[in-house]
Amino acid sequence: MTVLREYADALGLLDATDQPYDEVVGPDGTLRPAWKPMAETAVSITPATLSRIGHDVERFLADDGVTYLRPGAKPEPWRLDPVPLVIDPAQWRVLEVGLAQRAELLNAILVDLYGPQRLLADGIVPAAVVFGHQGFHRVAARASNHDPRPLVLAATDLGRTPDGEWRVLADRTQAPSGIGYAMENRRVISRVLPELHRDAGLHRMEPYFAALRSALLESAPGDQADPRVVVLSPGTHSETAYDQAFLASTLGFPLVQGADLTVRNGEVLMRGHGDRLERVDVILRRVDATWSDPLELRGDSQLGVAGLIEAVRRGNVRVVNGFGAGVLENPGLVPYLPAACEALLREPLRLGSIATWWCGDQVQRAEVERRLDAQTPSSRTVVVRTLEGAIVTGTPEELRAKIAADPYRYVGQEQITLSQAPTWAEGHGAVGRPLTLRTFSLRYGSAYRPLVGGLASVRADETGLPPCSKDVWVLKESPQDADQGLADVLPMTHTRSVTVLVPRALEDMYWSGRYAERAEDLIRLILATHVLAEDFRTRPRTSGGVSLEVMLSALDRLAGHGRADADIDAEFRSMLLDADRPGSAAQSLAGMRQAFSGVRDQLSPDMWRIFSSTDRAAEELRSNPHSLQIAESGAEMLHGILAMQGVVASMIRDEGYHSIRLGRFLERAMQICLLLRATTTVRRGLEVDRAVLNAVLASAESAVTHRRRYRGYVRTGGVLDLLIMDRDNPRSLAFCLDELRLHLTKLPGSTGSSRPERLLDDITDMLDRTEVAGLVAIGGVGRPNLESFLDQVHAQLVRLADAITDVHFATGPAPQPLNALPAQSLT
Repeated sequence: MTVLREYADALGLLDATDQPYDEVVGPDGTLRPAWKPMAETAVSITPATLSRIGHDVERFLADDGVTYLRPGAKPEPWRLDPVPLVIDPAQWRVLEVGLAQRAELLNAILVDLYGPQRLLADGIVPAAVVFGHQGFHRVAARASNHDPRPLVLAATDLGRTPDGEWRVLADRTQAPSGIGYAMENRRVISRVLPELHRDAGLHRMEPYFAALRSALLESAPGDQADPRVVVLSPGTHSETAYDQAFLASTLGFPLVQGADLTVRNGEVLMRGHGDRLERVDVILRRVDATWSDPLELRGDSQLGVAGLIEAVRRGNVRVVNGFGAGVLENPGLVPYLPAACEALLREPLRLGSIATWWCGDQVQRAEVERRLDAQTPSSRTVVVRTLEGAIVTGTPEELRAKIAADPYRYVGQEQITLSQAPTWAEGHGAVGRPLTLRTFSLRYGSAYRPLVGGLASVRADETGLPPCSKDVWVLKESPQDADQGLADVLPMTHTRSVTVLVPRALEDMYWSGRYAERAEDLIRLILATHVLAEDFRTRPRTSGGVSLEVMLSALDRLAGHGRADADIDAEFRSMLLDADRPGSAAQSLAGMRQAFSGVRDQLSPDMWRIFSSTDRAAEELRSNPHSLQIAESGAEMLHGILAMQGVVASMIRDEGYHSIRLGRFLERAMQICLLLRATTTVRRGLEVDRAVLNAVLASAESAVTHRRRYRGYVRTGGVLDLLIMDRDNPRSLAFCLDELRLHLTKLPGSTGSSRPERLLDDITDMLDRTEVAGLVAIGGVGRPNLESFLDQVHAQLVRLADAITDVHFATGPAPQPLNALPAQSLT
């Protein structure tokens, strides 16, 4: 039995009168028209095949680093169901017309509400609906702010009723998200279902992104030959940080945060290094308007740009979507959209919304109260929301009381039975679950064009299964149809743009290099120590046992002290897995991931496969209690980190590349000093010293070179010469200093006499004046010269790191909320 046959048979056993519209199987038990062109392939998919495909989907999403961040939670993997939502051309044609008209209507409403306000003056829309909504910003309601097309990109959430009709659930105009997730879903599903994808004959999504890029460039004020467009993000802690980074990377525009921009003389400028500033012409806004300008909106915002609204007033920058667009998300507008459409567009509204009643109107409020009185815990016919769209909970009596206290603040919306689609659940098979469809409409040229496709969301329901998404396939009427209906995209500038990396991005890349090296060096040391532990953990009094203690103390120096009662394997596991332990490999990997997340738009997708491989290795280690797994998982983590070097090696040699390499070699130099300080400054006997030195060489990836050079004869002088003085050994201190000089000089703030360069000169001079013979000289049981040298070099490297941050990454004091500043007396 195949998946769809089992699903159709299960539906046939249910009472059809109580069933929602099913997106795949019709009332007669046969496939819907949209699925019939793919019937042969689709019906042949077995549960075993779909289970394998489901695991492939999870793996591909993990490899691409696709996450979603719920408020107050940690990032969680993006979930994608392998069974797509398929829509046939005839149904889409009707939907497309309605979506285009709706976007045009919303734009017209926005122009009117922030302009002549005819809808309010003529009584078509009650003023309380508009002015009572937090998305209406009076600072945007000025003649100087007039924009005939403030709505460039809109999203519409749809649900299908039991009679098969699509209805609008909500409009998303503030900062519509999800188009990046939609594209990622398509990429993954086309890889795991290649035959079905090929047979379907559906619209590709790539031309729509080209149209979006063109539309943003065309949005620039004035006649700009090469307008600069940026994507303004709240940062890596945003719910849809992946979506924002994907969009910026795909469009080729910089992903910036509020602190990366400044306003001077009414112009928005992007910070470069030092005093370098680059004008910004268009901002694709992913920060809610309320937080976008602390001067004129929320004074406690640290996400926006002070003075941004004034720059918009002066016509020096275009913000997409315009400030105040959030008022269109007001559900209180819904009852008045048909009349508004007749008034503004002179045509009837084609795509209706779910029934909505504004409680500020006595008749509509009575209908909401009637439905509240009639509903039971098992049968809800109305949902009460605030004007901002938040669901209001409580008993019918409590809801009535809230409405009575402030009726203008609430709406009631019909609770509809959403359509369902088969959704794969491991252990459950294909389960019919309710879904919604998010569509996108773009102002392209002189008209709005809906994306032929979208993002389907499977909602939480009584099954208890988690929400997930679906790819949306809209079939072509003819194979010759142009994808997205776009035969050609409007011409764009062919001028080569000047790329500028803001200091924050450079700092993120610098720290990604440091964290990567820190994780690599610790894992190598763990692996070398684990080898000793396997032989000598039960023989503490032998020379090997003493050597093991020395290496464990070196690990403690790098990764901090763990639990005093923990055994050796527990310590190894903690150093590899405990992200809350300072200095652990897990903490360094988390830091590297966070740093890369801030510059995701600058990086190859291959970078995220590194984290996928290290995550899988960590999961294997958590699930396998055997000591051997420590070495296996540690090696897998190491391989993932080493793969990063290959990805970095393919980067263009810009400031970002040099920042990563600068951070990496600075951290390597520090780690060399710490490792040698913990292992070579004390004499412990010939056998112990030999075992320790061999472990040090292994952890520094220099054992083979040392063996070839000294034919297996291990002595402290030879090891120090190789790891400190040898300029041809990539693991030596001297080599690191040379690399630091190379990459430091490539940063724009380097002048040849800057503080970081002077400090580096001092360290190099100290090294040049030092001889190995002097370092290995014995004083009592130790090597005081070596100890002093390593301490001095490490201290100088710490000062160098601070100087690099001050000179190359600092952009002045951090922004402060205006309401946190002390009041100044004018007397």
